Amino acid sequence: MFKILTLNKIAQIGLDQLGDNYTITDDETANADGIVLRSYKMHDMELPASLLAVARAGAGVNNIPIDKCTERGIVVFNTPGANANAVKELVIAGLLLSSRDIVEGIEWASTLNGDDIDKQVEKGKSHFAGNEIMGKTLGVIGLGAIGILVANAAVGLGMDVIGYDPYLSVNNALKLSDKVKVVKDVNELYKKSDYVTVHVPLTDSTRDSINAEALAMMKDGVKILNFARGGLVNDEDVKAAIASGKVSKYVVDFPGASAVSENGILAIPHLGASTEESEDNCAVMACQEISDYLEHGNIVNSVNFPRCWLPKSRGGRLTIIHKNVPNALAKYTEAISVNISDMVNASRGDVAYTIINTDESVGDDIIDKLNAMDNVLLARKIK
Repeated sequence: MFKILTLNKIAQIGLDQLGDNYTITDDETANADGIVLRSYKMHDMELPASLLAVARAGAGVNNIPIDKCTERGIVVFNTPGANANAVKELVIAGLLLSSRDIVEGIEWASTLNGDDIDKQVEKGKSHFAGNEIMGKTLGVIGLGAIGILVANAAVGLGMDVIGYDPYLSVNNALKLSDKVKVVKDVNELYKKSDYVTVHVPLTDSTRDSINAEALAMMKDGVKILNFARGGLVNDEDVKAAIASGKVSKYVVDFPGASAVSENGILAIPHLGASTEESEDNCAVMACQEISDYLEHGNIVNSVNFPRCWLPKSRGGRLTIIHKNVPNALAKYTEAISVNISDMVNASRGDVAYTIINTDESVGDDIIDKLNAMDNVLLARKIK
């Protein structure tokens, strides 16, 4: 029986994936085997000693202490692509909102009163004239699950699209419309785009990447869209660029204190993945990932350990999370006193993961022996 701690409301369709072998709790003091969450900030949380895995029902994991989890052999999962369509649709809405003064027009119309509203509308509507997006150039920074959908949708709307992603995978490249021009230098994208939308993770290297220097390279009147993470764009630099006329609109789905109630900034209250379909998709994917790991030892879509999967066997199975050091596997297999029928190993940076199938179930003494060995973070008996 596994115990799962939920730190946010998780869609029931996702929790239903866990079945009868699980108990669900929202008690943070529980000795949980797994945690499923959305945006709850875990950095100040005391992690249960029993914790084996964390599954984020969403893509971003900056609310999870990744390094701390890795040191303890706790596998962290996310759900890439599960909310991609929801975010894509809001990005397209952001393109239109930034171009047509729709929000300002609606706010003005709500103030009208009297018997001649139709005349007031005809007289005042010229203040909210905008631009069409067809024929304009959209620069997409980051061609992952969301960036690809945005780029392809923009092509369908008649836009010229430039994409930039130094880590573009072959699989993602095949999904990208052949009408999208992929550039190797982000500065080329800055110089040619009427709109710039950013879709990359928030890391030390990407924080404040849209800053005064980047903005200076862009066209006058450029429109910036950020539906990825607030820290990717320097709010103060954008506000200065709006004041100077360099930026005409900034649409942000992660507004902070400095990006609310400012002229030229459209602050959306983090609605990118806030659809019923997206929340269901993310919950299902997160619960399937964590259950596959807890029950079978397979790792798919982890952000801190390598992808590693091995078919079921009729005998026993054990897993070892360990440091990625030479000759480690030879020492571990030597410590296992039963015949090994199958094995798979994968590494990711300084850490590695091994799944071992055996002809018969191993004893707890072998697991204890492995856990006592150098460079082993966690050995676990699956069956």
